[in-house]
Amino acid sequence: MSDSVPPQTCVAEPVRIVIVGGGTAGWMVGAAFGRFLETGYEITLVESDEIGTVGVGEATIPQINLFNAALDLDENAFLRATQGTFKLGIEFVDWLRPGHRYMHAFGAVGRDVGLVAFHHYWLRARALGQADALGRYALNEAAAYAGRMQRGSPRTSKTLPEMPYAFHFDAGLYAAMLRRYAEARGVTRVEGRIASAERDPYSGDVTAVRLDGDRRIEGDLFIDCSGFRGLLIEQTLQTGYEDWSHWLPCDRALAAPCASVSPVTPYTRATARSAGWQWRIPLQHRTGNGLVYCSAHISDDEAAATLLAHLDGEVLADPRPLRFRTGKRRRIWNHNVIAVGLASGFMEPLESTSIHLIQSAISRILKMLPGRRIARADVAEFNRQSDFEYERIRDFLILHYKANARTDSAFWRDCQAMSIPETLQHKLDLFRANGHIFREHEELFTEVGWLQVLIGQGVSPAGRHPLADQIPEADIVEFLKIRTQLIEREVEQMPLHDRFIADHCAAGRS
Repeated sequence: MSDSVPPQTCVAEPVRIVIVGGGTAGWMVGAAFGRFLETGYEITLVESDEIGTVGVGEATIPQINLFNAALDLDENAFLRATQGTFKLGIEFVDWLRPGHRYMHAFGAVGRDVGLVAFHHYWLRARALGQADALGRYALNEAAAYAGRMQRGSPRTSKTLPEMPYAFHFDAGLYAAMLRRYAEARGVTRVEGRIASAERDPYSGDVTAVRLDGDRRIEGDLFIDCSGFRGLLIEQTLQTGYEDWSHWLPCDRALAAPCASVSPVTPYTRATARSAGWQWRIPLQHRTGNGLVYCSAHISDDEAAATLLAHLDGEVLADPRPLRFRTGKRRRIWNHNVIAVGLASGFMEPLESTSIHLIQSAISRILKMLPGRRIARADVAEFNRQSDFEYERIRDFLILHYKANARTDSAFWRDCQAMSIPETLQHKLDLFRANGHIFREHEELFTEVGWLQVLIGQGVSPAGRHPLADQIPEADIVEFLKIRTQLIEREVEQMPLHDRFIADHCAAGRS
């Protein structure tokens, strides 16, 4: 038996992913990559404590549950760590006209019958003078206005849907929690301010970022989470920006927390003001408030006075200013840089989509994850899907502004008169004709979401599905009546939202 040298195994070097920037976007990326890229990838996140984050995104939509579940986060522990509360929908106050309000509630409205959507039967009953307001047939809206909350299947009727929900939480605390999660799974955090980026002279790809102190971090793939600055996607690659401010004219915001008030409502509130709108987001330890406004119609001082005059409790900090242009990067993936969060674009938080756009970008990256070689076809498809998602969310937001009946300010009159994208005009034309709503591909907002906002903003169809007219009037009336009775009975047995938090996920006061 002779001595032999064992064959050497060739171990490939890991693909180096560098996340530029922390905050909610950076640490959501870091946590997801730490969870799913356990081998073959080396994850580094670079951030500077000297650079603040926007940190105003505190309201979410139900898809956040998918992200937290993918990380295997305990929901009650997550809520305690982030001073979180539950969210069943968004109330819109004074958007159609002063004194009017409606809710875009999560989940179903009514119950479809056969091939015909519920709202066609409701439209017929309304024409007969036999229908309640649309929201009366939504379990989430009834529970929200009653200040109640439950998880799981309905207790009183199998014909009622499960109640979907999202959260209000402190975005800074969420980022801190995800940082702990990511670092525990091998993500390396590097403290430092990025001074410049280096590019390959032939491919144009980013090869490294240079930090203060003449430090360099090399990478194969870079995730730009540097906020509005777009340090890599824009300052380095000069990708360009699609400006949508002619459709969404608000360009500034002020954010200010105030003391929490009881009861803590399980919904977000968006109240229209003379030149924009004000948000109200109740957390366990405080209430988040902000005013989104158009600087062409109101001064910064007037905006601050408006915000501070409409707080529920004592203001806890001076209003923080924020300037923005609604829109998106022309290419969210450019060369070997993918922009996530505010670096990719900005949609005002009217429908709480900011954190969702981070989440969907992460999902898209993981589905199309490159190795050492980046394929042009993958980049093109990633950008096509991203563009579609942004544009359809954009249309949904524009609807809130366009379809209003306010005559009390130039801002709202200008919104009524503005031209709108063809994609939104098509949806409006379809609904105004015969009440039809169709969801395309993986469009974020469902038919029911569009329905609630269309009706809430005063858009009424001229007709309805003809099959809705084939059921006897008495049967339609009875069907609607039973639905509201089932919802009322279910809501009555739910615990109050405050009690539910106290029993399951109350956080310590800070």
